[in-house]
Amino acid sequence: MHHDYSSIGFITFDALAWPVTQIPPGADTYFIDDFTLAVSGAAGTAVIAAAKMGLSAMAVGGVGEDLMGDWVLRRLADFNVDTSGLQRIAGGRTSSSIVTTRPDGARPALHLRGATANFYVDDALLERVTDARVVHIGGVGLMDRMDDSGRTGELLRRARAKGATTTVDVFAGSPEDMGDVAVVLPHTDYFMPSIEEARALTGLSDKGDVANSFLDLGVTCCVLTLGGDGAYYHHSDGTRFTVPAFDVTVKCTCGCGDAFNAGFAVSLVKGFDPETTVRFAQATSALNATGLGSQAGVESFEHTLKFMKTTPTRRAQ
Repeated sequence: MHHDYSSIGFITFDALAWPVTQIPPGADTYFIDDFTLAVSGAAGTAVIAAAKMGLSAMAVGGVGEDLMGDWVLRRLADFNVDTSGLQRIAGGRTSSSIVTTRPDGARPALHLRGATANFYVDDALLERVTDARVVHIGGVGLMDRMDDSGRTGELLRRARAKGATTTVDVFAGSPEDMGDVAVVLPHTDYFMPSIEEARALTGLSDKGDVANSFLDLGVTCCVLTLGGDGAYYHHSDGTRFTVPAFDVTVKCTCGCGDAFNAGFAVSLVKGFDPETTVRFAQATSALNATGLGSQAGVESFEHTLKFMKTTPTRRAQ
């Protein structure tokens, strides 16, 4: 296959400040300790983190004809990410966020919804973006043109037919988003929402019940990220387990779930067993949390593997 990893969907330009405890009143100025720029989003974070860990990776999505779009393209090129699947949306704006990172790592943001809503994978691009060992959709619920047309599901169906493993993450906040999710689940091998997103979609609270509801809709395996409680793996073959989170000092949680997705893809390409796969994905997420901005703490496959083997985990709550 042409690439190890094709990451399709939500790609943003982020400007991050740390630490932020409140917005200055009036025209006042507060001083901060750190500031950075990052490519983020469910597809953008994942593709860079995967590339850092050695995967041949392709980014697919939309950016605007603006300075933020120029920077996103340049930054992806810094990591040798194939950007031939990225579209410059005429007259569009790049999806962008101002992230006010709290001392505890929480990341309230001001977000401009941009070109993610308007990109579309046409027939000419379809064969190229599905020619990968792992095909990831990041941002179901934000890709308006792709989701509304049913193209997201068709893309995953085509990827599977070509032998790819398919993974999906969402941007969902209510049961109204379930329609878009339900279209893609029959063509998804691993569905990987956060527990908060999964509960919002289903209205259920127990993680086993939540996972079963997605399995009933056709997904092969549900992997729920649980924040500080780790991750829960629930396969249609009956395999179920929870992997604890690693014990790290958190600087910024921006992109942690998306970094998890990248670590999961790397593990699939490496042929790891399920529990090691989730542990490696957790390690990638934990490293992400140690720096400011998406992918900041992720360095390489070897670094992540050593971290996984040597870093203690948190006690279950």
